[in-house]
Order: sequence, then C-alpha cells, then structure tokens
Amino acid sequence: MSERQPTHARTAYAGLLLALTAGLPSPGPGADYRPSGIKPPPMLREFRGTWVASVGNIDWPSRRDLPVTEQKAELLAILDRAVQLKLNAVILQVRPACDALYASRFEPWSEYLTAQMGRPPVPAYDPLAFAVTEAHARGLELHAWFNPFRARHTSASGPISPLHISRTQPNLVRAYGSLLWLDPGEPAARDYVVRVILDVVRRYDIDAVHIDDYFYPYPEKTAAGMVIPFPDGASYRKYRATGGRLALDDWRRDNVNRFVRRLHESIRAAKPHVRFGISPFGIWRPNHPPGIRGQDAYAELFADARKWMLEGWLDYVAPQLYWAIDAREQSFPALLHWWAAQNPLKRHLWPGLSHRHAPLEIVNQVRLTRADPRASGHIHWSIRPLLTDRLNVAGVLARDLYNEPALVPASTWLDRSPPGIPSLSARPVAGRMQVEWRSRTNETVWLWAVQTRTRETWRTQILPGSRGGIYWPADQAPDVIAVTAVDRCGNAARPVVLERVPPDGTSHR
Repeated sequence: MSERQPTHARTAYAGLLLALTAGLPSPGPGADYRPSGIKPPPMLREFRGTWVASVGNIDWPSRRDLPVTEQKAELLAILDRAVQLKLNAVILQVRPACDALYASRFEPWSEYLTAQMGRPPVPAYDPLAFAVTEAHARGLELHAWFNPFRARHTSASGPISPLHISRTQPNLVRAYGSLLWLDPGEPAARDYVVRVILDVVRRYDIDAVHIDDYFYPYPEKTAAGMVIPFPDGASYRKYRATGGRLALDDWRRDNVNRFVRRLHESIRAAKPHVRFGISPFGIWRPNHPPGIRGQDAYAELFADARKWMLEGWLDYVAPQLYWAIDAREQSFPALLHWWAAQNPLKRHLWPGLSHRHAPLEIVNQVRLTRADPRASGHIHWSIRPLLTDRLNVAGVLARDLYNEPALVPASTWLDRSPPGIPSLSARPVAGRMQVEWRSRTNETVWLWAVQTRTRETWRTQILPGSRGGIYWPADQAPDVIAVTAVDRCGNAARPVVLERVPPDGTSHR
C-alpha cells in the first residue's frame, strides 16, 4: 500500500473530518492529553457492499466508447459515493465474458471498456490497478468479480478478438442460444479459468475473488418453450470413455464442485488473506425451505452452493435474495434464514438485495438481516440506483441504516492474530490539535479505526492504513481519542486511548 495518499483523497478526508466535528461542543483551547483506561464502545461490524457491473455497461463504464478521463472520473464518483454512504466494499466486474477490464496476460481487453474487443485503452492505463489504489486510499475493499465460464454475452456487438478463447482454443467453447460458453466438463477449460483468476490474485492487491451464479448457463428455450440441452455431449462421452460412472447431471455438478474447490485452495495457497466469495442464485432448490418456488439452481445451473458452504470452500456466500419480504413463494426472510442454517462452519453470509424495490423495503431487509446473528452484512444490486438516488434511496439509507461506518467482519479462519498495538501521540501545532500514530511492528496495518468522544457522544472514522494521523482545530479537539489497528483479515488490536486533560487537571471519565 502506498505511503502517499492522492491529493483528492486527502481533500475528501479533510472534508469528512470537518463534517464530523462541525457543530460539536467545544472543549476549549489549551488542552493536553494523557494515556487513559477509558474503553471506547465496540465498533460496528457489518459488510456493506455494492456490485459494479461492466457487462452491457450496466454500471461502469457507462458507455463502451467513454474516453479514459471520463472512465476514471466515473469510477472515482462510484468510490466516493460508497464512502459517502458509509459502505465498505465495492465488487467490481473485471471479467464479464472471457475478456478483461485489466491488463490480462491471457485474455483480450473488453469491448465494454474500449468499444472493440482486444483494443487497449488510450492513453494506456490499467482500470483494475487504478480501482484498487483508489479504493484502498478511501478505506474500501475491492473485490474482483469474475464470470467464470461465460465466453460471450448477448450484449456483445463487435468482432471477436483473435486473442479470445473462442479463437485460440475453440475446442473448449460451446455455442448455446445467443451465447458462447466455456464447457465446464472440459478439464482444460476449468484449468484455464483458474489460471486466469490466479493471475489477478498474484498481480493485484485485491481483497477478494468474487464469482457470480453462472456456472452452467441458465436454460435457453425454443420458440415453443422447450429447453435446449447444453451441448456438452462430446465432453461427457470422453468422461464415460475413461471409466466415469456419474449420470449426466451429477457429472455436471461434480465439474462445478471440482472447480470451486480447486479455486478456493489455489487462492489460499497464493495469498492467504484474499477471500473467495460466490453469489449463487437465491433458491438452492424449490421447497427449501418448504413453500419456496422458483428456479432450481441445483438441477438447472448445476450449482450446489449448499455443499460449498458445508465443505468450507467459501469465505463468504452472497445469495441473490432479490424478492420482497412478503413474496409468498420467494419470501426474503424465509430464504435468508434457510441460507443461514446451511452454514455450520460460520463463514460470512451477506445476502444480495435488489433495488427494484422501494427504499423502505431495502431498509427492512437490512434490518431483518441484522436481526439474524448468523448473517453479518449485505450487498446492494447495484451501484446505479445509489448513484442516481432513485426514490431518494441514498438519503433513506443514510438516515435509517448507516449512521456510523462499520468494519468488515473478521475472517478468523484465515488468521486470528491481531496486529500490534500502535503508538499514539497528540500535540498542538499551529492552532490545531495534531494526533499521530504508527505501527510498532513490521506488520502492515490495513485500516485505522479512530473513535472520538466529545461530551457523551462517540464518533467513529475508519481510515486507510496509509494514514498516519488526523487533526482538529484546537477548540474542537475531542475529550477522548481511541485508535485501533486492523489487519487485512479484519482482526483488531486493543485500542490505544488518550484522554484530554483540561488546565484544571480534572478528568472526563
């Protein structure tokens, strides 16, 4: 992580600081600080994410012919909006269909970025590297979102690059309806996807790998409504010829299970702190729980998300619970509690919420999620309603849900050792109170949680690990300052606390 913070980020944080301290009662000038045993309140822990989709230019970039300067400006606006709303993670789609919104070693540049598959951005830049740097400068996690097996989307319109997998290894690709699809039944196809994703894990400082619900494609139908079989007969025959005994549907599920398990293990071996999450279709199987109706992801997408949770092959699961609370056959609370019950290893459960609903419905869904101790966050689909402020959704969220920032819940199965306790000092400098901290160890601090108390009111700020201090005008300095170091897996050190000592020597306890 860079030790220098971008100028615009420093300006944003200064503005945030002034906003947080404006209007508070003044403790008065001339104060000094001393170490204190005061305990700050427990910090909020909640994953607050948003998807940012690139396929079809749903969210970013807004057009496939957008100049680089405007691409960057749009992405910065997305990150700034996330900070403004007190979200803590952005899930950015970087590989919509065997193409790349980053400098891939294996796949062509995406047409959703440059209007032509294979054409690099001009002037040259790497959107993923840019996104990671800018997200981290704001204290946001950046999850890289991959579609594993889709090779061409229906919204694609330009010519296919000679570097695309359908040209370089056409034996791995199947035409299905209006789509091109990697065949998960081909071991070489699974190897290829793992190689592509691990290249990103190794070269970029991402916080997580995220894949969506497309393993085998959603069923295509004829004009008469008949399901078109996925054309994997040749790969299934090869499997049977080598002694395989599984029936077709079980073999397909086994292909996906093998892929999920291998990707999980490969990410862990490459970078142990990088989490792996999947966002499956919100219904595992109809009648689970009783009364639920809808698509059968187990039988039609061959995605056994329940098994992945039971086996611990995921660090988080984000089922797409896009239905309303009172939906009779797709009840949001019934599905939420069912998914929570499939999680014996206590991995993170962060359901996806759809903004096709009114803001009050979203608020109530978040409250239901918070009320279930087995869930620890949520993800908004998608960032666009939050940017456009559809139906004042941003204002409603800020008023009803996100009064204080929150830390991402810790992933203690990856690492449970907290970082070292930092040193903390406060001194008056040129009419302001300057508070500085630094790590006492060689371990990199991911975030600093700064909790302050003025009179009886506590406030929290979560700052990037590159920050080394904060300041207040001398007459706005808080009574108590607590600073906590947080590592990449979310483990928090014991806070270091300073208490203001007025000139008369009395205490604020």
